[in-house]
Amino acid sequence: MMTQDFLKHWASILFFKRFPLAQAFYLYLGQTALLVMESLHSIVKGRVRWTLVLGQLVDIGYGSQFVVIVTGAFTGAVFTAQIFYQFSTLNMSSAVGPVVCVALFRELGPVLTGLMVAGRVGAAMSAEIGTMKVTQQLDALRALAVHPIDYLVVPRVVAMIISMPLLVAECVFFGILSAYFVATQLLAIPSVYFLQNIQRFIDGHNLVMSLVKGFVFAIIIVFISCQQGLTTREGAVGVGKATTEAVVLCSLCILIGNFFLTMVLNMVFPAGLR
Repeated sequence: MMTQDFLKHWASILFFKRFPLAQAFYLYLGQTALLVMESLHSIVKGRVRWTLVLGQLVDIGYGSQFVVIVTGAFTGAVFTAQIFYQFSTLNMSSAVGPVVCVALFRELGPVLTGLMVAGRVGAAMSAEIGTMKVTQQLDALRALAVHPIDYLVVPRVVAMIISMPLLVAECVFFGILSAYFVATQLLAIPSVYFLQNIQRFIDGHNLVMSLVKGFVFAIIIVFISCQQGLTTREGAVGVGKATTEAVVLCSLCILIGNFFLTMVLNMVFPAGLR
């Protein structure tokens, strides 16, 4: 509580008085940082409820598989068709495979998985925690000497960090599988060219890059969604507003963060032949 008061005090003076949006951004950023610190402290201290983590793994990981598989498969299929139609005019149809795979590994797989999970899981997290907030169930947990962060946030953080990289890998795998089927069966690209060019241009660096992005997106989704739920007000109307804001903020942060991640990770893992 002292830290929250400290944030509000500094947000009300000097520069922030004249800029309400800057003040709101400062408060939100500070509150989210405090949530991250409390969650990390609980994880380091070993206050992880593994039974709740397993339940969240089912909800987040297993429950999101169908959406992720469909997204990856049809993204790979339609991207393969578009690349083929453009490259065939330049007599470069044999390059369809590596271009599609690099795009799926480095950009499309992580970003689309993040957006789908944010829409499905992020909204659910915000709505569930927000409903508990407005119905005073969080106060009941405190009355029973149960820390809400340990009980509600930490299991979701652990489950999301485990699930998201696996979902990204699944999205990429089914995207490449559908790309191979479309390229070889529908567009008459020789499978030898498709597979050999993939082997030339794709290596472990691409997989590491997609998994790193999935890990970062998992942190973005879980903390923004939980923060929106914990700060919900105004009853049922506030729950709906918090849920909408959680999805919008997660999506924007994923798209913005993806740009900076791409710039940094491409310096570490440059694309192309090595």
